[in-house]
Amino acid sequence: MSTDKKIKVGVVGVGHLGKHHMRLLKGLDCELVGVADPSEEARKFAADTYGIQTFADYRDLKGLVDAVSVVVPTKLHREVACFFLDNGIDVLVEKPIARTAADGQAIVDAANRNECVLAVGHVERFNPALRGVTELGKSARYIESHRLAPFSFRSTDIGVVLDLMIHDLDLVLAFVQSPIKSVEAFGGAVFTPAEDMASAIIKFENGAVAHLTANRVALKPMRKMRVFSKEGYVSLDFQNAQGMVVKKAPGWDFEKLDMESLDRAQMGDLWKFVFDGLLQVESLQLDSGNPLRDELEEFVGCVKDRSSPTVTGEEGVAAVAAAERVLAVIDENRWE
Repeated sequence: MSTDKKIKVGVVGVGHLGKHHMRLLKGLDCELVGVADPSEEARKFAADTYGIQTFADYRDLKGLVDAVSVVVPTKLHREVACFFLDNGIDVLVEKPIARTAADGQAIVDAANRNECVLAVGHVERFNPALRGVTELGKSARYIESHRLAPFSFRSTDIGVVLDLMIHDLDLVLAFVQSPIKSVEAFGGAVFTPAEDMASAIIKFENGAVAHLTANRVALKPMRKMRVFSKEGYVSLDFQNAQGMVVKKAPGWDFEKLDMESLDRAQMGDLWKFVFDGLLQVESLQLDSGNPLRDELEEFVGCVKDRSSPTVTGEEGVAAVAAAERVLAVIDENRWE
């Protein structure tokens, strides 16, 4: 593909998230040529807002596009993604890649078979807050995350593990880079037939442990993560793109500290002793950025230069496989 040719892109699914894909792609260095959605109202919105072609059947985009962004319900991911991949069209599929690891692998196989670019929409990988955890994340020993959201009436075809916890499962797998050794989990349904809250403790073969909590019936949203390693820890607030990194100062040797000379009654002295002398504390003042825009921009670039995306199909499958292990344990402890 010529690098000076504008990539022709389509969007399949113009619901809540699909509208954002459409808006952002319209502003990128590509040509948004059409969208597909069975809803007449959604198609009218797309046509009236952006003056682009609309189709009730996603198959009608074939021959018009070089790449598509697939933002349909999870249960349709395999069908829709494989159609485009088997026709030589590159695909960005929203997270999770599919409802099951087997369906996700079928999508990966289709991409490999047809030498197509396949990216998975784990947008949290593009969050600017991750800049503060990259190094410590590689040596993580304990990770805890809380991902809470009010009930939105969206993504009800899947439970909270595949809806929300999947974000943190993907991040933890990327940080730890070690096979899962064991899983303990509990969760249950509140408003929907699937689980609406879940908590999981995941132990890895390299000794790392992750404790993940997800809840989609909370009163207030929360997206926080803390990562601990032998070198220090990182506290991240994904929602507000804020964070703090605490590391041991160069030359740290606790055994050589003269603790007896410190007046513990003077809290100001203690604070200065610890945070000026022993630890390095860095506040991450980050702009909020636009992770979804960055994700879509990267995808367009990958289509142009045939490079590998940040989140590959294989990584998308690994996240779903981890989710399946969590769900299997939840099912064993299902509440009545």
